[in-house]
Amino acid sequence: PAAAPPPRARPAATPGLSSLRYLDTGDAQLAQVIERVTRLLGRGVPTMILGETGTGKELLARAIHNDGPRARGPFVAVNCASIPESLIEAELFGYEEGAFTGARRKGSVGKIVQAHGGTLFLDEIGDMPLAMQARLLRVLQERSVAPLGSTRQIEVDVNVVCATHRNLRAMMADGQFRDDLYYRLNGLVVRLPALRERTDLAVIVQRLLRAQHDSPAADSPIPVAPEVMALFAAHAWPGNLRQLSNVLRTAALLAEGADAITCAHLPEDFLEECEALAQQGRVVAQAFSQPAVPLADGARAAAPAPAPASVRPLGDVAAHALQQALDAHAGNVSAAARALGVSRNTVYRYLRAQSCRS
Repeated sequence: PAAAPPPRARPAATPGLSSLRYLDTGDAQLAQVIERVTRLLGRGVPTMILGETGTGKELLARAIHNDGPRARGPFVAVNCASIPESLIEAELFGYEEGAFTGARRKGSVGKIVQAHGGTLFLDEIGDMPLAMQARLLRVLQERSVAPLGSTRQIEVDVNVVCATHRNLRAMMADGQFRDDLYYRLNGLVVRLPALRERTDLAVIVQRLLRAQHDSPAADSPIPVAPEVMALFAAHAWPGNLRQLSNVLRTAALLAEGADAITCAHLPEDFLEECEALAQQGRVVAQAFSQPAVPLADGARAAAPAPAPASVRPLGDVAAHALQQALDAHAGNVSAAARALGVSRNTVYRYLRAQSCRS
């Protein structure tokens, strides 16, 4: 007979940040994701969250847990990419005393058993070794787990949420991910949009600054200067929400005592990244804009691209982004503000500054 699982933990739910309502900040793509997962809360359907690194996959997983019927149970997160392959089996399934060299006295309860009665979040599931995939599938099918070095089975009742930035279907085709495990985990598949694809940048910035203000690291939330918001709106954000959070945290600390976060308070590596991406875009645009020149045999080739333009001040980059948005929307201030994720007042301040210069 299967052994009884350990008593269920009753941690307090993460306040505020991890609720589906809190995560809904006005972006239509994210609102659709939230609506879909809300419909299936408590239905026992496994959820797979797709998205680039830093898009908030664990935040969504915690919100699913906290808003569901298992909220009083544990939320156990396992990053499959951060655990060495030699240790992941012991971490997930637990082990008995003496199961291997270096094992703790009295053994260890694995993450799966720790999640009994709650949610097991398997982050970066695409990085799980094939051998562990087979064993995980068996646990999910039989709803019981045998610790390493033991023949006893421990019953487990967990809701599984997993996440990955990888293309699991391509990995399946290459034999790197098990088909049967994939189809066991993908009851509901949702994709989180990248930060550059979202329309709620201004709200996100305010939320992140407010969250940092609630910690003792800052005296009060600090506003963001219009040129910084324009720079944020024009940036590609390869690190997504995680990168934005770190940039804002550093900038807010550097801007203590100032009236607003300006470009002077932004981290240097972020500014370098902004300029590098802007320069890359200018070089590509220049290459496509060059006329073709004839060759001796009648063939045609592109003329050499001119030397890259000189580096522009960041204020000019932000102003260029604002002007581009206005041009794209025929001078409609409301439409340009929505496209940039800034307030209309930000655009009006830019227009007033331009009129003063002329």
